[in-house]
Amino acid sequence: MRHKLFEPFTLGSVSLKNRTVMAPMTRCRSGEGDTPTPLMATYYSQRATAGLILTEGTPVSPKARGYLWTPGIYTQEQIEGWKRVSEAVHNAGGQLFMQIWHVGRISHQSLQPDSAAPEGPTNELSNATVCFAYDEQENPGNVPTTQPKAIDAEDIQRIKQEFVQAALNARQSGIDGVEIHGANGYLFDEFLNSIINTRQDGYGDSIENRCHFLLEVVDAVSDAIGADRTGVRISPNGRFNDIPEDPQMEATFIYLSRELNQREIAFLHINDQGTFGLPSIPEGLIPKIRYVFSGPIILCGGYDAERAKDAIDQGIADLVAFGVPFIANPDLPARLEHGWSLNEADRDTFYGGEEQGYTDYPFYEE
Repeated sequence: MRHKLFEPFTLGSVSLKNRTVMAPMTRCRSGEGDTPTPLMATYYSQRATAGLILTEGTPVSPKARGYLWTPGIYTQEQIEGWKRVSEAVHNAGGQLFMQIWHVGRISHQSLQPDSAAPEGPTNELSNATVCFAYDEQENPGNVPTTQPKAIDAEDIQRIKQEFVQAALNARQSGIDGVEIHGANGYLFDEFLNSIINTRQDGYGDSIENRCHFLLEVVDAVSDAIGADRTGVRISPNGRFNDIPEDPQMEATFIYLSRELNQREIAFLHINDQGTFGLPSIPEGLIPKIRYVFSGPIILCGGYDAERAKDAIDQGIADLVAFGVPFIANPDLPARLEHGWSLNEADRDTFYGGEEQGYTDYPFYEE
């Protein structure tokens, strides 16, 4: 009997052919002007076997950038580039949401307009954290992040409008919806954390205030393109990018999930960073989030076929996202369903480059 993981599912306004999701993964292969390339269209269309593709993190503005060669969604050239990607995916029978992104303090002045400081909730530097930018000799590489500038209320309103425009641009490019990146130590995750966010205004000093910025953006994007085309990604207990342990973590994410449930968004995507060698989501927290969030939940983080099936059978997930396995296996759903062997991913080709380790992984042959 076919498992529900491989059966169709309705996600907001989108009908999916199965419940496997390609997780968003930075690959640093955009072209001049951070524009999607024809090679990117090939890469994503190969993986249209997924029920849903979540694109790599896509900066919403020049100030939102934290890595070289990541495609943006704020110029007409970028919109046209993403049109090629969406057309290729749709022609291959797939659906895709764009992950829209502001890196916050995880950036370097060489990536910022006029070499300005990156933007963060405060001016506190992220310790021992690097980003992919230009070094002092203007060579690309991993460099320490630059001390950020604390954004003010005017900046917050500007960033909110940048997310709205990014969502509208994504829809103009034929993308089916957006996922707002609230995870992995980037801007919204920095605001959620009570140790990093020491603001004393309406965006700090309480759980409700620290969630305010993300929820404002969710509301504005939902108003622009529809809540049924708007998803959110979070990473409870995540420590990536120097996010410190937060004594209010559980209460924060339960409150946030309850608020998102009231907004009837397309999905809540929960990323467990345990596969990064970092602390996992504490046992019992995902069922608590499931209790307050009744919409579709996507779980991500080291899942194989059996764990994915179990999560769906237990009712804590409706869909399951796979990252690295989708890099090396464009036909991953069929391989998981039939128990076929998996290609091994070449980690040396994860970031940058051309076809090798990107579009040259073979489909399964008997």
